[in-house]
Amino acid sequence: MLRVHSSTTRPAHGLVARTSKRNFSASAARSMQRLVILGSGWGGYEILRGIDKKHWNVTIISPSNYFNFTPLLASCAVGTLEFRTAVEPVRRYSPEVVCYQAWCDSINFKRKTLECMPATPPVPEAHGGHAAGVQPQKFRLSYDKLVIAVGAYNQTFNVPGVKEHAHFLKDIRDARAIRARVLECFEQANQPTITDDERRKLLHFCIVGGGPTGVEFAAELHDLLHTDMREHFPNLTRMAKISLYDVAPVILGSFDTGLQDYAVKKFKREGISILTQHHVERVEPGKMYVKEQGEVYFGLLVWSTGLAPNPLVQSITEAEKHEKTSSLFTDDHLNVLMKDTGAPDPDVWALGDAAMIKEVPLPATAQVANQKAKYLTKRLNALIKERAQSPGEPEPFRFHNAGSLAYLGDWEALYDRTKAERLKTKEAGRLAWFLWRSAYFTKTLSIKNKILVPTYWFLNWLFGRDLSRF
Repeated sequence: MLRVHSSTTRPAHGLVARTSKRNFSASAARSMQRLVILGSGWGGYEILRGIDKKHWNVTIISPSNYFNFTPLLASCAVGTLEFRTAVEPVRRYSPEVVCYQAWCDSINFKRKTLECMPATPPVPEAHGGHAAGVQPQKFRLSYDKLVIAVGAYNQTFNVPGVKEHAHFLKDIRDARAIRARVLECFEQANQPTITDDERRKLLHFCIVGGGPTGVEFAAELHDLLHTDMREHFPNLTRMAKISLYDVAPVILGSFDTGLQDYAVKKFKREGISILTQHHVERVEPGKMYVKEQGEVYFGLLVWSTGLAPNPLVQSITEAEKHEKTSSLFTDDHLNVLMKDTGAPDPDVWALGDAAMIKEVPLPATAQVANQKAKYLTKRLNALIKERAQSPGEPEPFRFHNAGSLAYLGDWEALYDRTKAERLKTKEAGRLAWFLWRSAYFTKTLSIKNKILVPTYWFLNWLFGRDLSRF
């Protein structure tokens, strides 16, 4: 069963046979400062794209060697898009950039060094087992400037069994596992020896979390069930059911109330059960215990309930952090605030889900991380040009809310700009769906994916989704 955030799941300590550490110094000329970026998400990857690689000696450390375009993961999980349309390779920028697929375990802010562990598996011997000398070994890196953009993990609220028996939707590997499980549920339910009661349990698809990720996956799954699955499994589709759970009184809590009502009414018309103010107490194989319902059987459980702090961020004791979320506090220039002095560290920045500006709460969204990354990229590029001069005081970061989008299925979506600084508006229905697709199309980063995404949209509309499971 899929583990939490597979791209950041650590190997067992037993795999590390040696405790020796290797030091890696800058390979570029010493006249170039070393910029180390931790993480390849919305913050780290955006900086990697825009940083002046001719004047910075850039190193990126991430347990994944790709960037996830998270808004498309729900589409990939049901076969509307193929998996590679939602990822961009980090090594697009090598050899200009040094890339290590590794975790950063700790940061020494005084010595400006990082302790790292490879995220690659051991090299096996030809006859099985593990060959001596090829186990993952820790290594140390030094930095001149550091960007912490390690993101966050999936929040489980310590509900027993979630990590072992639920699927998450934060990484392209999660989308692959979900897609395989949906197809597996139908193939299992199609066996002649299965009773109708067992079929209904297998074809109950539960989603915990009523935010944009949970809502969009419910919508994408409904599209799949009522198009391709209805054509190929007409008798089984009538037994299939989608249930959306949340502890909050409403779904899409960050959206305008009118748009929330629109989404609820649409889901209810389509037979999607919305169960707000419901609390999952524990999860076991094929069933979960809900305080308000008792035993609930499922074939697939997707868990999307928010963010938990990254272990690296939790391990940092020298910096100021938020009491509840453990996010690193930064000033409005994104420099990390140090606990001993209360002053910002001029050589360390933090952004994305791992950080927040002190006394300026912003949502933990891709939009915020991306805007912070664009701001910091400009600052770093200006900084390297001003190194021989006395740099001026930079402008503080300002977030500009571009609005929120959520897909509701059947070519309908929500578009909420009611919290924007200007041009406040909201839309629901086909026009919002057009804006939703236009936004995601324009934001796909590479030219290749700008071609592939609309191509797959068109091909799947014309020929249907591929239901092969392999």
